[in-house]
Amino acid sequence: MKKKIAILGSTGSIGKTLLKIISKNKNKFDIVLLSANKNYKELLKQTSKFKVKNVIINDKFSYQKFLKKNKNPKLKIYKDFKNFKKVFEKKLDYAMSSIVGLDGLEPTINIIKYTKIIAIANKESIICAWNLIDKELKKQKTKFIPVDSEHFSIWYAIKNNSISNIDKIYLTASGGSLLNIPKQKFNNLKINQIVKHPNWQMGRKISVDSSTLMNKVFEIIEAKKIFDIDYSKLEILIHPKSYVHAIVKFKDGMIKMIVHDTTMEIPIQNSFYGHELNKVSISEINLEKLNKLDLNYVNIKKFPLVKILKTIPNVNSLFETVLVSSNDELVRLFLKKKIKYNQIITILTQLTKMKEFTKFKKITPKSVSDVVKLNDYVRLKINSLY
Repeated sequence: MKKKIAILGSTGSIGKTLLKIISKNKNKFDIVLLSANKNYKELLKQTSKFKVKNVIINDKFSYQKFLKKNKNPKLKIYKDFKNFKKVFEKKLDYAMSSIVGLDGLEPTINIIKYTKIIAIANKESIICAWNLIDKELKKQKTKFIPVDSEHFSIWYAIKNNSISNIDKIYLTASGGSLLNIPKQKFNNLKINQIVKHPNWQMGRKISVDSSTLMNKVFEIIEAKKIFDIDYSKLEILIHPKSYVHAIVKFKDGMIKMIVHDTTMEIPIQNSFYGHELNKVSISEINLEKLNKLDLNYVNIKKFPLVKILKTIPNVNSLFETVLVSSNDELVRLFLKKKIKYNQIITILTQLTKMKEFTKFKKITPKSVSDVVKLNDYVRLKINSLY
């Protein structure tokens, strides 16, 4: 029997990688749903190639364009995620949630009841509303697998082991495009230099986050929530080669190091196939990289945003939404040349100390609307000030 699959955000890098994996054994899968926001041209190609039954397109203009271009009369086309009930007749075998940003929060939570397994690559959802996601996972008895390479590596490393036996978890960071550039030169760099990641092909926004190490701050928050482990047991290590993705040190003296090539195909394919026939085309073990791992602790003076981790409460709170929304808006302003690079760091640090925002450390998100409303408020506030 064919496995039934849904991909939220199929035209992004994660969605494309998953479809590339599926294409190797297309006859084994039935893609029930694909979704996109604006890239209707790519979505048209995907629906044709994989004989998809349903699509969702959020953007009104792209929705209308898709309707005009579509040649398949059997394809059901929807304009929002409120139509899950019409799409899913019974539980899927696997759903991938890879919509970027907080736009992915509500559909991620809502699709949980319709799938046996959900792989989530939407970090904003996990950071801002993990308690809501976790509650729905338990209610629907849906299995969750993290897809981000670092979190999948941790998940892979601690299988068949108790969380109580973990002494420390280390997540690695490449250090981004500015690792070997003196801090005093940051503001004189061109945007194209800052967004050019040395190891990964990434979008401009995430590349800026990598250069400030804010992406790794967010990944630490994700790890804390996903694995229910205290922040004191989580740490970042600089690893320029991006070959080691996570190191887990256990109380029994054992240490596990998860290593794989710098490709998202490996965690995605493993989350998808599990223990089934699952061969990934990769090179032999890279002994040169293993012999020169070059692991180091973070230079806090160069990457001061890492200090934010000490200000985050150990319980789920709306303060995490403040962090995500503030950083997103500041990076957007930087990429539009409205603020300088170092202002991302100084302003974000200031915002985390303002009483107007620190009060949210004591407030737990009770609904998706709590997160969405605060996100809108934070963005408006930043734009009014800068």
